[in-house]
Amino acid sequence: MRLNTIDWIAYALTIIGGLNWGLVGAFDFNLVAAIFGDQTLLSRIVYILVGLSAAYLIYMATKLRVNHTNIAH
Repeated sequence: MRLNTIDWIAYALTIIGGLNWGLVGAFDFNLVAAIFGDQTLLSRIVYILVGLSAAYLIYMATKLRVNHTNIAH
């Protein structure tokens, strides 16, 4: 299966979100807030996009699992 543009964007945003949470946990440093401001509209949009990307990847994983299961039988 080839990844389309939306897949790549979702992966990138989810990785950014994961790295940001790692920075928050390890160093109490929120990179998104440092770049866009604490709870500004732009930072909230970034958080929403990261959350939507994670939900999309969950959907894609279940879709791949269903396709893989159907192919195996």
